[in-house]
Amino acid sequence: MTTIEEFNEHVMGSYGRFDLVLEHGENRTAVDENGKQYIDFGSGIGVNSLGFCNEKWVEAVCAQARSIQHTSNYYYTKVQADFAKLLCEATGYDKLFFGNSGAEANECAIKIARKYSFDRYGRDAERNIIITLENSFHGRTMATLSATGQDVFHNYFFPFLPGFVNVKANDSEGLIKTLNELDGRVCAVMFEFVQGEGGVVPLDKEFVDVIIEECAKRDILTIADEVQTGVGRSGKMLTSQVYGVKPNITTLAKGLAGGVPIGVCMADKSCSDVLVPGTHGSTFGGNPLACAGGIAVLETVLEDGFTDEVTKKGEYIRQKLSEIDEVDGVDGVGLMLGVRLKSKKAAEACKACLENGLLVLTAKEKLRFLPPLNISYEEIDKGISILSEILK
Repeated sequence: MTTIEEFNEHVMGSYGRFDLVLEHGENRTAVDENGKQYIDFGSGIGVNSLGFCNEKWVEAVCAQARSIQHTSNYYYTKVQADFAKLLCEATGYDKLFFGNSGAEANECAIKIARKYSFDRYGRDAERNIIITLENSFHGRTMATLSATGQDVFHNYFFPFLPGFVNVKANDSEGLIKTLNELDGRVCAVMFEFVQGEGGVVPLDKEFVDVIIEECAKRDILTIADEVQTGVGRSGKMLTSQVYGVKPNITTLAKGLAGGVPIGVCMADKSCSDVLVPGTHGSTFGGNPLACAGGIAVLETVLEDGFTDEVTKKGEYIRQKLSEIDEVDGVDGVGLMLGVRLKSKKAAEACKACLENGLLVLTAKEKLRFLPPLNISYEEIDKGISILSEILK
């Protein structure tokens, strides 16, 4: 029995997988069970931010595994304290909550927003609606699916949770109209600066400014879902810094711990003390292995010039792609790029890339690139060369 046959016999078929068994990886190259090598332009959907088995990251996680791998949140660990301090200092947020995924981080943000309004205005005010954007994606739990603004995800699992209203992205008038219509009932506006699963679609800065300004007027919290865009992916520590704003709450996950499951919900002083003992929890949240990996990632991303290089590499990829006739354009920021094709289907191109030794992703009708942040120019050239040949 092959690995794939054994896997499919015992694992639920909730994913559409390629017939590829990855065995190991080093830096930005993955190797399958037959020894074939692949340049990685996907980094596990933005998770392996330092590539495969980065030496500093491996040493940090292994050292922590030899020390203490887990303890319940009845107790403290120094690695958790050190990581929290480093992350708060790097982002300017007051306090954070540790979870295990982007969906968990967003669930925490939803709970903070609703309890914030409950505490200030009382239960009878029913100030619990969260506005999200059409084409958004916030996770696969029931609450985050309900928050997601894509009809394709709103099936099978009825009834979805109430209390979420979608508005069109980049429609400032529509947002203000909805806020006015729901006057006194909205507790938060939740958004992604770049809609990743929605097709790598950046929000207009003017629209983001309206969100921040209108919410501030009405004592409505702003929640930035930076699960995919955060931790240097955009060429800044947070993509909010690219836009020149600071939401009340920011969520992080994917690339934060370099491959170990993690989710973080960070809050500013206005709402950082909303959660009190008994109101939220997570058995594995703040796991010492994840925190150790997270420190290694943050220390690397925060090195002088690191995020500047992310921006330069993103621009370099754009330039290389512009030289390919089949490429119609490129969307995104930093090393989060969506490639529009003129005639070829993105899914077909993705499969062809795989067959030729390049791992890429798709997002709606686009190819999606989320390479490791420390990818080399030589590796970029090699990957783009493979893509160019496929698209001829």
